[in-house]
Amino acid sequence: MILYHTSYTTIEKPDISHSRDFLDFGKGFYLTHLREQGERYGVRFTRRGKDSWLNIYDFDYSDTDWKVLRFETYDKEWLDFVSKCRVGLDCSDYDMVVGGIADDKVIRTLDRYFNGEISEDETLGLLNMKDPISSIVSGHRKCWTVV
Repeated sequence: MILYHTSYTTIEKPDISHSRDFLDFGKGFYLTHLREQGERYGVRFTRRGKDSWLNIYDFDYSDTDWKVLRFETYDKEWLDFVSKCRVGLDCSDYDMVVGGIADDKVIRTLDRYFNGEISEDETLGLLNMKDPISSIVSGHRKCWTVV
């Protein structure tokens, strides 16, 4: 499977040592299978006067060898998982998490939920109107080939 990761530099061997804490799916190496999404993300770097690199990887894994968590929609399980990760309480032992991450509109909805402005039901209702933006987050395995 071909996957993309945008950064201000080339990344020969993906690792999570440079990952920030408190992200949607916790600390990890964030990728997408959508080239266009990776290219769009690069604009964030160029707007700040930085270089933008679309790193391309050939990722080989097996569902039988990896512990994978999948979210098909922005649902209660997704909201609970992201809520824990955003405050540093991700204690999961997944090798990979696959699902939608928060774009600007989803982030605004989550912020309102975290601030207690809207209920869980209202949050899920608003999120149901959004198609998840695909992301794949890998932890610490070694199935990477740089393309």
